[in-house]
Amino acid sequence: MTDMGRRLLLDTHVLLWWSDDRESRLGDATRDDIWDADVVYVSIASAWELAIKVSSGKLRLDMPFQAVLDVNEFQLLPLSLAHVERVATLPRHHGDPFDRMLAAQAMHEGLTLVTHDRAFAPYAIPVSWA
Repeated sequence: MTDMGRRLLLDTHVLLWWSDDRESRLGDATRDDIWDADVVYVSIASAWELAIKVSSGKLRLDMPFQAVLDVNEFQLLPLSLAHVERVATLPRHHGDPFDRMLAAQAMHEGLTLVTHDRAFAPYAIPVSWA
């Protein structure tokens, strides 16, 4: 990662890949970025997205969401009205409402988004590609 800042926001899939030590989808550079960051945020929108997937049977988590945050010393990023209002101003580069919220939060908070989803590329946010 370049010196874009040491404050990261993890996309939901990156959080899942990080939490699964058997998963090799995150490269060493991405893992180093996360380890070396001053603060790593996970959005409450990601918790909501995961809850929907768990309740529909599409996903099973090995531990509760809060435990994932605690074990990794990640910070929960709540939703604010400013984040919601920012979503309304975003171009429709990405159709997923959870990902649009992550883009809005990264913009508003000045965070680098860690993702592999190339649909984030057109947004005016720093991205660390996983």
